[in-house]
Amino acid sequence: MSLLSPRLQLKVTQKQILTPGLVQMVTILQLNRLELKEMVSQEIVQNPVLEESTNEPGEEITPEELLPLLEAEHLHDPADRQLLEAAVLSDANSVDDGSNGSAINGNLFPDAEESAAAQVVAENDTIAVNDPLAEPPAATDPFDEIDFGSFFDDYLDPGYKSPASESVEKPSFETFLSSPVTLGDYLRSQLSVSIISDVARDAAESIIGNLDEDGYLAASVEEIASIGEHTPEQVELGLRAVQSLDPAGVGARNLRECLLLQIESINGRGGVAWQMVSHCLRLMETRQYKEIAKVLARPLEHIQIAVQMIQHLNPRPGLRYSGAGARVVEPDVFFTKDGEDYIIQMNDEDVPQLRLNAQYRKMLDRENGATKEVRDYVRERYTSAIQLMKNIEQRKQTILKVCQAIVRRQTEFLSHGLDSLKPMMIKEVAEEVGVHPSTVSRAVAGKYVHTPQGVFELRYFFSEAVQGPLGGGTPLLLLKRRVKKMIEDEDRSKPLTDEQITAMLQNGGINVTRRTVAKYREDMKIPSTHQRRERN
Repeated sequence: MSLLSPRLQLKVTQKQILTPGLVQMVTILQLNRLELKEMVSQEIVQNPVLEESTNEPGEEITPEELLPLLEAEHLHDPADRQLLEAAVLSDANSVDDGSNGSAINGNLFPDAEESAAAQVVAENDTIAVNDPLAEPPAATDPFDEIDFGSFFDDYLDPGYKSPASESVEKPSFETFLSSPVTLGDYLRSQLSVSIISDVARDAAESIIGNLDEDGYLAASVEEIASIGEHTPEQVELGLRAVQSLDPAGVGARNLRECLLLQIESINGRGGVAWQMVSHCLRLMETRQYKEIAKVLARPLEHIQIAVQMIQHLNPRPGLRYSGAGARVVEPDVFFTKDGEDYIIQMNDEDVPQLRLNAQYRKMLDRENGATKEVRDYVRERYTSAIQLMKNIEQRKQTILKVCQAIVRRQTEFLSHGLDSLKPMMIKEVAEEVGVHPSTVSRAVAGKYVHTPQGVFELRYFFSEAVQGPLGGGTPLLLLKRRVKKMIEDEDRSKPLTDEQITAMLQNGGINVTRRTVAKYREDMKIPSTHQRRERN
């Protein structure tokens, strides 16, 4: 029997730790244009050494001026410098007292060696004070591994112009949209000019507040009466007032009532369509039109005319006022055709171009009286700014490389349209670009591209290939379109089954199963064979 007791164990493990710079690079890579603009604006506010590059002349700092100061701050103030000075000073004091030697860290130094050490410290002090830009002793520094000179030439050159200012013509977009009108606002505007009693108006206001996005009443009359301190009769009056408003069918409690309200709004009460919805709604769902004709004692032609009219009714009348509304999309990349080639250009408009502020350089110099805390803060801010500018440029280059791979693989699509789309996997593009698949996934996430065929999300170009001798070059998106086309062209009296669609695709060389076809049909919200059949 083993006893529980505290123990000490040593274990060697390997962990992958992301540095702050790498975390920032991954975060910036997956930002779209609008998010990047907001992020850069926040960094300009938080980091005083960063500023937006404008055409106005201003004092800037070059890498040649900044890096020696940063390196000097690293090397001229080592962590053990004060200990060494204190040891030498203590040794000198002991000499003045008549001692022949001093102990530093337990080692005895002769007078000659002691004097030499003091002389070295004095010389170092002279270099640090009189020449802050003097070349320090060789030491390993991460900044030496980065070629800041070639990287920041564009950013730090006062005459540099952003690619956004070049004379490449870009498509214009309508970005001024009116604010959407909600269903509640639209109904209240009509209710305000309706001639009803104040009691019914208050009950109608309570009913409008309990409508869902489809326009249906989500609560019962009794619940609204108890919450709003109304009587059920008053709520009924308010409900009739709401149901008389536009759009027709709003305020209904179920699908049957919704359709009946719309039929009554066009003076169809008591007609064939009204009777079908009232008594034969279940038979309509299964398209048993002959049975409906027998129940209503009407000719089949009248039933078919009524069915066509009912099909034009809206089962969700409030949705057009409750939808998400128009979505503003600004492309991050442009694919512009130039002769037989395509030009890839990043959309950098309105994204602030960054540069380094040289006014804080003086705070890195000891001669200006800046304390160590101030120097450390300014150095950390400069380092953070350089890292941010590097990551933004890295994001741009990664997106451009991915887009170049997309253009090479989807040239037929850009020239002829959707029917020429080719299958393309993220892994294939990652191998071509030379990065990890997750990097490609982040580079295309939430970003849009303007092409001669329209505006598409970059993920739209990635589609899995369908298996089969002839289907190996068919993307999944085109296969779904082919299934939808088959169903649209079928005979309504004898609709195609999933097995028949599967056989037709297999005869065309596309190797799919019936379950796969059924899954695609359900994804496109296409009813089953039984529901699509029209019985004459």
